[in-house]
Amino acid sequence: MKYDYLLVGAGLYNGVVARYLKQKNKRILVIDKRTHAGGNVYCENVEGINVHKYGAHIFHTSDREVWDYVNGLCEFNRYTNSPVANFHGEIYNLPFNMNTFNKMWGVITPAEARAKIKEQRETAVAEFRMKAGILPEAEYEPHNLEEQAVSLVGTDIYRKLVKGYTEKQWGRDCSELPAFIIRRLPVRFTYDNNYFNDSFQGIPSGGYNVLIEKMFEGCELRLGLDFKEHRDELLNECENIIYTGPIDEYFDFCLGSLEYRSLRFETELLDEENYQGNAVVNYTDRETPYTRIIEHKHFEFGTQEKTVITKEYPVTFEAGMEPYYPVNDERNQTLYAKYREMADALNADNEGPKVYFGGRLGEYKYYDMDKVIRSALDFTVKVLDNG
Repeated sequence: MKYDYLLVGAGLYNGVVARYLKQKNKRILVIDKRTHAGGNVYCENVEGINVHKYGAHIFHTSDREVWDYVNGLCEFNRYTNSPVANFHGEIYNLPFNMNTFNKMWGVITPAEARAKIKEQRETAVAEFRMKAGILPEAEYEPHNLEEQAVSLVGTDIYRKLVKGYTEKQWGRDCSELPAFIIRRLPVRFTYDNNYFNDSFQGIPSGGYNVLIEKMFEGCELRLGLDFKEHRDELLNECENIIYTGPIDEYFDFCLGSLEYRSLRFETELLDEENYQGNAVVNYTDRETPYTRIIEHKHFEFGTQEKTVITKEYPVTFEAGMEPYYPVNDERNQTLYAKYREMADALNADNEGPKVYFGGRLGEYKYYDMDKVIRSALDFTVKVLDNG
């Protein structure tokens, strides 16, 4: 065999694995069907601005080991994610906090905000119960996402900041979506616009390509190479495979296709210094076709004379598109479990290379970046150290 390990996909997961294996002096080959490394965190430099090619990526974590790991590879800036919502020209802070409640209702104290939300929740739930014919003493369970969201944050926040955005994201009315999609909605009774509660956050100084280059430093990297088109020859060259592509695609969709939501991006270079004053603005009304506008220079406090913006449109996933968000309903989780059984069986027959599935697509799981890195670090300890 020419290689000890073939790494399919050059994203964050395999970046961690590649760096580990390189330090162990293993013979490795990294391939990716895209013409660049980095997966969805890849940045494209336009007029000196690092453009997040596949949507906004803000690194955040409370995992000290993960934070130390990435900072050991490159320097991170102090960017704090503080998105705002635009509802027909009305601007609200996100996540829902005292600034949001003051703008919406004129309340000043947390007690006033709590009382307003409580009043709206109780009124709405009473209406839901009456409509469903549920007796007062019987336990109430939301039937759909609309009822779930209103029972959490009340009618005003739901109508202006949840409903339209969610319907665009999923391509269906909230009353037709299952309640479990929104298990909770973050409500903060402080004047704090920091979106994340994590201990650490920031963006690599110079963009994510700096991080990716350090991860794959010294590795043999073949880009623009599709595994499925060169499968047989690649399998004959390696003893082990770390596969981060779609798990159903590896098995030629023999049990059916897993479902995803995808995204479409429209990126523009504008001859102005500052378009919207913030890195991320969500458009929460149903009529605006995109869900948000990203102004990339603000991620790194840019002072360039021009700016780059990206409008983000959720779309129904079709073959050939990039799969972004797994549809984690019962049907897809059952199907994934069957593919997982097939994956486990691959390494039981002792024929051919051992295959390990990881990452967002290999595990059919929506991962934040820190969770991808944590999963890969755990894999190197639990599997590769013992291999």
